[in-house]
Amino acid sequence: MQTAVLEPRLGGRWYELSEDGSQADVGKVLVWEPPQRFVISWDLNSKWKPDTTVSSEVEVRFIAQGTDATLVELEHRKFERLGAEAGASMRKDVDGGWPRLLEHFKDEAEASRRSTQASGRAGQR
Repeated sequence: MQTAVLEPRLGGRWYELSEDGSQADVGKVLVWEPPQRFVISWDLNSKWKPDTTVSSEVEVRFIAQGTDATLVELEHRKFERLGAEAGASMRKDVDGGWPRLLEHFKDEAEASRRSTQASGRAGQR
């Protein structure tokens, strides 16, 4: 995977875009309530193949913590749709991935904030 793409709207696609330009669907936007939260489906089975019959859900919440900070909460739920053993296996697999993804998101948000602040200072000169 080169890039993950989330179309920012209710019903929007969540897919991975590979270096060769191919796309692999991961899910879709179930709830879109900016700036508070969004919920997306995870339409992959325990073998990491597309399968909407066993979709789990990922909810991401953004909670203001003063004027300069935001708490981001992520909940991946409904693994039981995969069955007991497959659900437990998938939970174990994604529990290791979400922290890395959130750290990447944090780094990007901080870089964007620094860039915005620098642009604002340049415009004040």
